[in-house]
Formats: sequence, structure tokens, C-alpha cells
Amino acid sequence: MDIKNAQQIVDDWIKAHGVRYFNELTNMAQLTEEVGEVARIISRRYGEQSEKESDKEKDLGEELADVMFVVLCLANQTGINLQEAFDKRMEKKTKRDHDRHHNNEKLK
Repeated sequence: MDIKNAQQIVDDWIKAHGVRYFNELTNMAQLTEEVGEVARIISRRYGEQSEKESDKEKDLGEELADVMFVVLCLANQTGINLQEAFDKRMEKKTKRDHDRHHNNEKLK
């Protein structure tokens, strides 16, 4: 599935189940909350904090998908073609960073 298709799936879901998009500020708060849930799992599962029993059943993939859902909502409601934006960004990063990471002594 490409990003354009994902944006359409989210838009269709919102129209069928969500009544309407939350406003942009609400979705920004939602995005922050979802990123926080991802951060909690990663810090406890892969970092130095111990993982609480209640967090052990949390699915990192599902939490990342929640982040993606809200990002797609924000793109839709602000008129951004995220596929085009992503492709443009990857082209820029590829040109800019092609040798940069290979030459980084910290990564060797």
C-alpha cells in the first residue's frame, strides 16, 4: 500500500465511522499522546527503565500504526499529499546524506 492509498483509506474511515476529522489542534495533541505511548514502550522495553507488567502486552506495531493514522489525518485535513512530500524528502535526504553516514566514525 502506498501513502496516497493510506490517506484515502483513512479519509474513507473518517467519513464512515468518525463523523468528521477532529480539528488540527486536537489531532496534534492526539499525535503527541500516541508518540508518548511509543516512547513509553521503547524506553521500557529497549531502554534502561523496567517494564511494568501492564505494559508488557502493549504492541509496539499497533502504537506506531496509531501514530501513522493521526499523521495521515493531519495530512488529509491540511491538504497535503504525503506521498509527494515523502518522495521529495527521501530524494533530498539521499542526495544530502549519501556519504555522510558512511563517513561517520561513530557509526563504524
